[in-house]
Amino acid sequence: MSNSRTIGWVLLIAAVGGAGYFGWQKYTDNKLAAEAAQKRAAVRPAVPVKISPVEQADFPVYLTSLGTVQAFNTVQVRTRVDGQITKIAFKEGQFVKAGDTLVEIDPRPYQAALDQAKAKKAQDEANLANANLDLQRYTKLGEFATRQQTDTQRSTVAQLTAQIVADDAAIFNTQTQLDYATVKSPIDGVVGLRLVDIGNIVNAATQTAIVTLTQIEPITVIFTAPEDQLPDIKAALAVAPPKAIALSTDGKRVLSTGTLALINNQVDTTSGTIRLKAVFDNKDHELWPGQSVSTRLLVKTLKDATVVPDDAVQHGTDGLYAFSVNQENKAELRKIKVSQSVDGKSVIDDGLSPGQQVITAGQYKVSPGILVTTAVASSDQLKAKVTQE
Repeated sequence: MSNSRTIGWVLLIAAVGGAGYFGWQKYTDNKLAAEAAQKRAAVRPAVPVKISPVEQADFPVYLTSLGTVQAFNTVQVRTRVDGQITKIAFKEGQFVKAGDTLVEIDPRPYQAALDQAKAKKAQDEANLANANLDLQRYTKLGEFATRQQTDTQRSTVAQLTAQIVADDAAIFNTQTQLDYATVKSPIDGVVGLRLVDIGNIVNAATQTAIVTLTQIEPITVIFTAPEDQLPDIKAALAVAPPKAIALSTDGKRVLSTGTLALINNQVDTTSGTIRLKAVFDNKDHELWPGQSVSTRLLVKTLKDATVVPDDAVQHGTDGLYAFSVNQENKAELRKIKVSQSVDGKSVIDDGLSPGQQVITAGQYKVSPGILVTTAVASSDQLKAKVTQE
């Protein structure tokens, strides 16, 4: 009995001793692992990032919208006389100048009418000359010619003189009709699809056009703006016509630059928007009637604004933030407020100051307090990135 108890106590003491040993060994291993982790953290290499300075600059504020290009003038070219088309002097899609010949209509009937009117005038001029000679004869006869004969002859001369005036009017009218036989472009513009062919008979009384002509130099863009932006737009227009930019629908390529011409005279109550018209020189014909474009309207310029690249602005659960780099090359998290963003740059209202450095690339590896190695993002790189975007 005594031996059994002794063996039990020995076994118990051995078990407790073994458990203590293994516990101490595990504690020692964990401590060594923690020390090793601390050492590895102490020698952790710096995270490579790109930085850019926080700048103070004037920042243009643009109002963005979608618009539609409209021709400055659109003309449905029709004939003003009847006849058969003998020549079409334009090619579809051709740019023509005002006064260029578009279509010629058979001029022979109108040329004949003009010749007839000129012949009638020549006949009346001959009669007038003869009547004047008779009047001179009656006047020289004195008392040998009756007063009635003299007065009658004088009336004849007046009638023939008036007839000459009527002949001049008839000649002018027939000359006009002859001129109408040559259809000319009333404006500079681009001709569309031809609606008639050589040999067709055209009639001034019909409403069918020969061709449609659109003026594209200059050209207009119609777009809308929210009604709450109306005060800023009116204030800008009162100083000078605000700058307007037309871009491709994806906003990546500038097509043309012009100015705001007018604000529509009423707000659309169904949509709460106001229609605006901008005018563009369009010398390179980048804008085309009916084309959909994105628009930017310069409504104001913020003076001495705090500006950073868009790449520095990060989105978190608590809002917007950015990483700045202090003098020890360690990252610092800054909560920021952004009021405007355009062309790859953002205006910071709070959280950053001019002269600081912000991280623009490599943020996914950065945490507050971490050591970083920096490379300055050049302005050329930023511009190239903005162009690619």
